[in-house]
Amino acid sequence: MRHSERLPVAPTALRITAVDTYDIRFPTSRELDGSDAMNPDPDYSAAYVVLRTDADDGHEGHGFTFTIGRGNDVQVAAIDALRGHVIGRPVDVLCADPGTLNRDLIGDSQLRWLGPEKGVMHMAIGAVVNAAWDLAAKRARKPLWQLLAEADPQWLVSQVDFRYIADALTPERALALLRKGREGAGQRAARLRVRGYPAYTTSPGWLGYDDDKLTRLARQAVADGFTQIKLKVGADLDDDLRRLRAARAAVGPGIRIAVDANQRWNVDEAVTWTRALAPFDPYWIEEPTSPDDVLGHAAIRERVAPVRVATGEHVQNRIVFKQLLQAGAIDVLQIDAARVGGVNENLAILLLAAHFDVPVCPHAGGVGLCELVQHLSMFDYVALTGTTENRVIEYVDHLHEHFLAPVAVRDGHYTAPTAPGFSAAIRPESIAEYRYPDGSYWAHHPHEKGAAA
Repeated sequence: MRHSERLPVAPTALRITAVDTYDIRFPTSRELDGSDAMNPDPDYSAAYVVLRTDADDGHEGHGFTFTIGRGNDVQVAAIDALRGHVIGRPVDVLCADPGTLNRDLIGDSQLRWLGPEKGVMHMAIGAVVNAAWDLAAKRARKPLWQLLAEADPQWLVSQVDFRYIADALTPERALALLRKGREGAGQRAARLRVRGYPAYTTSPGWLGYDDDKLTRLARQAVADGFTQIKLKVGADLDDDLRRLRAARAAVGPGIRIAVDANQRWNVDEAVTWTRALAPFDPYWIEEPTSPDDVLGHAAIRERVAPVRVATGEHVQNRIVFKQLLQAGAIDVLQIDAARVGGVNENLAILLLAAHFDVPVCPHAGGVGLCELVQHLSMFDYVALTGTTENRVIEYVDHLHEHFLAPVAVRDGHYTAPTAPGFSAAIRPESIAEYRYPDGSYWAHHPHEKGAAA
């Protein structure tokens, strides 16, 4: 389904003239790709937005938010509701200060009532804001990580909303972090272009895979240069013990194995389950309980050490991240490029993590999340923290072929993107095939389980 609205503008003005949205769904449930204890049959989907302009350079801003099938139409409708805030904006002004759009969208008093700053509406804001950054990077002729890494620290601080986090991170402290991060940035950017950024892979570990497939993919991951893999857990303890035993035998003692419960447990259950898995040396336990339960994460962390606690994939905004860090509730912070309010809010979260000296290991996979989040981690390395120690970006080998600038992973590392933009643009032929419900794939498979609206 496609929605569009256009606004005539003066021929001499460069403005946003249309906001087009698409409901795109991929049938990943057919092979149980992406299956976990809470989501047994996901159909990876994108609520996709294109900001069109009247510029003759052909530049457009592309963004999206990720869902797993049913309800993707609700997310598209939320993006549609933002159209009036975007159409007619001068392109040069928007690209010079994307923070203005971020503040206007978040600050709409009536839309804010639907959040505030959480859930479907906030994710819609993130999709639109990310599209604006994609457009800005294209017009600057730089990949987004480079645009951010070379930006003036004072300007980057101006892009951050410090409301509700200034008790933990002031603008002055953020500026100091960014100024320090610029020291040696050029050398790090050069190293990044040669070596890339460390990755780990979840591809062997989906809960719906049998042990033979898990073992084969785990061995392949090591052969491909990955030094960390991840397994989904939480449905059945005996199954988890068997699968973790098989994975450890396949990769040996020198490879990290993280485990991910996808919010499955109560606090005591998380502790009991994680301790049972401990003999196989899990590197971290991810999302052991509700992402909103700050004190629950803190309690779990205290009781399962030395197993690390990681979360962030479903953390709804910078305020909850602030509290997780203040409470000492996590060892690993996992940003998501499309869960919060876009690049601007992720800048705030990266700065919070740097201030508290907690490593960031982003959530990725899904539809296009690898493509997006690589830029944020690469900026963090080049111009903020200056390190990749204990930092890895999740990688899942799904659906990259649908993107015009897909991720490239070599020897267990993300290759630094060189194409201008945020790597968000989906191929037109993929949109035509997987647009729901009238794309060519869904028209020929109307009765598939994942296709039910």
